[in-house]
Amino acid sequence: MTQQEQGPKLKGAERWQKVARRIRVPLGFLTAALYIFELWRRVPRPSAIAWSLLLVLPGLWLRAYASGYVKKNRELTQTGPYAYTRNPLYLGSILIAAGFAVALLSWPVAATLAAMFLIIYVPVIAAEERFLRSNFADFAAYCQRVPRLFPRISPAHPSVGNTEVSSGKFSLDLYLRHREYNASIGAALLYLCLLFLRPALGLFLHMPQ
Repeated sequence: MTQQEQGPKLKGAERWQKVARRIRVPLGFLTAALYIFELWRRVPRPSAIAWSLLLVLPGLWLRAYASGYVKKNRELTQTGPYAYTRNPLYLGSILIAAGFAVALLSWPVAATLAAMFLIIYVPVIAAEERFLRSNFADFAAYCQRVPRLFPRISPAHPSVGNTEVSSGKFSLDLYLRHREYNASIGAALLYLCLLFLRPALGLFLHMPQ
C-alpha cells in the first residue's frame, strides 16, 4: 500500500481516536446506568458476587501496581508490570469490568463492556502507541519484547539504549499522584450497590423478582 493510499485511512483513524477520547467518559456513565437498570431487573446471586472477586481484586491490584511505575509522557516505562504487558492499566480495567459483569450475570452488560473496549479503548491504545513511538526511540524494540495486552510469563529486560529507565521500584508517591485509589473506592461502592441497593429500593418500590 502506498503512502497516498495510507493517508486517508490514517487520517480517518486519527479522527476516530479523537472522537473515542471524547465519548468514553459519557459512554461510561451510560454503561453505569445500564448496570443499575440490570441490577433493578434481576436479583444478584451471592455466589456470582463471590466469584467476581477473582477478577476484580487482581484487576484493582494490577492497576494500583502499574500506577506506581508509570510516568506518563516523561518516560517509557519498562519495569514492574510493564515488563510483562505494555498496557497493564487497561488489562486491569478489563479484569475489573469482566468481574462486575460476572457479579450480575448479565449478558447485556457483558456485551456493552466488550463493545466499549473494541470501539473506544482499542483506538485510544493505538493513539497512545503512536505517541510513544514518535517520542521514545526504544519503543519499537520494547514492542518486540513485550506484548500489547496479554502478559508474557517472564519479565522482559528493559532497553537502556536511548531511553531513560527508572529504578524499577514501586512509587507510592506516583500511586497517590495518579489517584488510582479511586478505582478501589468505586469498586467498593459498586459492591455495596450489588449487596444493598435492591433491598433499600424494595422498601419504597416494587422490585422484579
